[in-house]
Amino acid sequence: MKNVELKVEGDILTIRVDLTKEFGPSSSGKTVVIATTEGNVSLPGKEIKVGLNVYKKP
Repeated sequence: MKNVELKVEGDILTIRVDLTKEFGPSSSGKTVVIATTEGNVSLPGKEIKVGLNVYKKP
């Protein structure tokens, strides 16, 4: 994961992303990556998956 913090407290999932960071262009080159889970990730102790991409136009 890049610039993504996932926190589970009880039945609440909190996602934190620093919107000031950038990780360069996406693979297509059409956007700039701010944060990504780089695919789907499992939440600890749950049968739930999360997939997140945060991006902007250059």
